[in-house]
Amino acid sequence: MLNQIHGAIKIFAGNASKKLAQSICSQLDLELGKMDVGKFSDGETSVNIKESVRGCDVFIVQSTNTPVNDNLMELLIIIDACKRASAGRITAVVPYFGYARQDRKARARDPISAKLVADILQTAGANRVLTMDLHSSQLQGFFNIPVDNLMGMPVIAKHFKSVGVPDNLTIVSPDTGSVVRSRALASRFDAPLAIIDKRRPRANVMEVMNVVGDVKGRMCLMLDDMIDTAGTICQGAQALVDNGASEVIACCTHAVLSGPAIERLEASPLSKIVVLDTIDLPAEKRIGKIEIVTIADLFAEAIERVYTDLPVSKLYE
Repeated sequence: MLNQIHGAIKIFAGNASKKLAQSICSQLDLELGKMDVGKFSDGETSVNIKESVRGCDVFIVQSTNTPVNDNLMELLIIIDACKRASAGRITAVVPYFGYARQDRKARARDPISAKLVADILQTAGANRVLTMDLHSSQLQGFFNIPVDNLMGMPVIAKHFKSVGVPDNLTIVSPDTGSVVRSRALASRFDAPLAIIDKRRPRANVMEVMNVVGDVKGRMCLMLDDMIDTAGTICQGAQALVDNGASEVIACCTHAVLSGPAIERLEASPLSKIVVLDTIDLPAEKRIGKIEIVTIADLFAEAIERVYTDLPVSKLYE
């Protein structure tokens, strides 16, 4: 049990992240907070907190994945309920932060939805946000409250080190946007880095141009922050095989897996897809190729550090 620093620590979970929240509580030797989250007959979200949170340090675990708007409203209403029940501090623990890709005006008259979500989280009453692998790290600047953006790459690296790293490993960035995290992973394994050069004619449509780097006869590990429709990762895997790769494995922090993703992954030359459990995958998406690695211990340590006012920066090392 954590030593009491502020008010008592209490962890609650929305419907999107109950399994992860329970695992976090097990790591911290805590009971998950008692709360009912449902819907009224007209579809409005209903929240009933069944224990006192007055003066408490409250952590609300809720990813805002599909259904994004329902899960986001749940999070906002739970925050509001805690604020109105006189919680001491409220931390929104959002392992997967929805709307993060809408972070700029790509075209005239586009909204910047990520900024809007940041504003409403603060208005609801969040004092802090704890998340993982924001699609763009600059999103932290959208908030006027502290934001701790944990990294999934060290968890993935630890997993692969535990199962053994082959001598012919090459780390591959599926696009230029993932080069920094891919280079960091390559340095941990002392492995060469390759990059897939691509162009995207329109949203969710990707055309591979060429592979920069030698992948012939190599086991290739592709790293990305998320897999959504799986077009990028599957076409990248095919390009690597076409260039002589002996095996291709994909890994990501957020397994969004929307639209045709599962069918594409099944049909792709990928031998394995390693994902973190920031999103609770339903049974129909847990195909044989997918291996899930938990981030419960990392979030448990981050929550403990936030609660005890210790630096979270140690977790980035």
